[in-house]
Amino acid sequence: METSAKFKAAAGVLGVLTLAGVAAWIYQLMFGLGVTGMSNATSWGLYITMFMFFVGLSAGGLIVASSASVFHVAQYKKVALPAVILSTVCICCAGMFVLIDLGGIQRVWRIVTGPNPASPLFWDICVISIYLVINVVYLVLMKRHGVDSPAVSRVSRFALPVAILVHSVTAWIFGLEMAKEGWYSAIMAPIFVASAMDSGLALLLIALAGLRKAGVLAVDQKLFANLAGLLATCIAVDAFFIGCEILTMAYPGAAGAETLSIMATGATAPFFWFEILAGLLVPFCILVFARNRQRTGLVVGAGALVILGVLCKRVWLLLTSFVELNVAGAPGVSLGTQAAQQGGSGMWVLVGAYAPTWVEVVVAVGVVSLGALAFMVLCRALLSGGKQAVPDAAAAAA
Repeated sequence: METSAKFKAAAGVLGVLTLAGVAAWIYQLMFGLGVTGMSNATSWGLYITMFMFFVGLSAGGLIVASSASVFHVAQYKKVALPAVILSTVCICCAGMFVLIDLGGIQRVWRIVTGPNPASPLFWDICVISIYLVINVVYLVLMKRHGVDSPAVSRVSRFALPVAILVHSVTAWIFGLEMAKEGWYSAIMAPIFVASAMDSGLALLLIALAGLRKAGVLAVDQKLFANLAGLLATCIAVDAFFIGCEILTMAYPGAAGAETLSIMATGATAPFFWFEILAGLLVPFCILVFARNRQRTGLVVGAGALVILGVLCKRVWLLLTSFVELNVAGAPGVSLGTQAAQQGGSGMWVLVGAYAPTWVEVVVAVGVVSLGALAFMVLCRALLSGGKQAVPDAAAAAA
């Protein structure tokens, strides 16, 4: 009864936050994207940041689940079902942020009637649609036939490459933008995939800890520690790719020196350094020791830092390249915002600036709350009350 009461209380809070997000979105539909902090100088903001973030969270979960079947890792099959549930919810949240960023739901039909096959944005829409279908099919087959069924094994062979591709295509949206030197990079896709692995795996570990504490799913401590060790490896790979990119930008005469200066000492520096120190260095130092991986609290804390670090990475990666405009000299770029429509010198800028408005924040909180609520409901409906794995004594003690 106590667990049921906590579930209802959490669901109630998340439901209220979701309704607040819907109300803010309706307000945005009524008055247009001018109520956001975006402008002609900074055309992407919190919505696209969250889109990138949730695509990575989703891809990381599905990679773990599908790898269990493709590489015959029997112990990972025990958490495949919650991983796919998490992946499905996250990709739905990512899709919602894209639709919200369009400014009007009625514009979706233009994607179908006027596609541009040469655009990475179109590629991303196609891959995400396929990815969502695979997630749903994967989820249905797992529930009906079990994680060891031949049908699940066949689907996993498609799920793994699509999970990697979905974040790679998202990276190419930025990596192929030659006009933005902070995005134009040959290793943008590997960086995105690596961050998807560590953030998605970190979220999965936090979700497993929560499900185990709630009595919904039993996960033995050995498997939990094993996944934490895998997370430490993913963090190291992610840090390596970021280090390669920074070295390339910092090398004398490199084209990215100005962008690196903004990242390290400019407007996006707090996000950059938080990701480097709190999102990579601290979690790795915690999880690299086997004894720490046995402590659920430390693993959850390290996972939370990884997730926040990857969110900060999405912020500095997106916004740094908007600071320096590709226009030299006055008057600069017209903001195009509601305030700028009044005219005057304030309508022109030479440097990009952005801060989300209350509308964007409330909408984002609403989408995240809806995703959390959906995950809770799906886990309650689809997980068989802790029969997915057999806990050992250490898990029971935890």
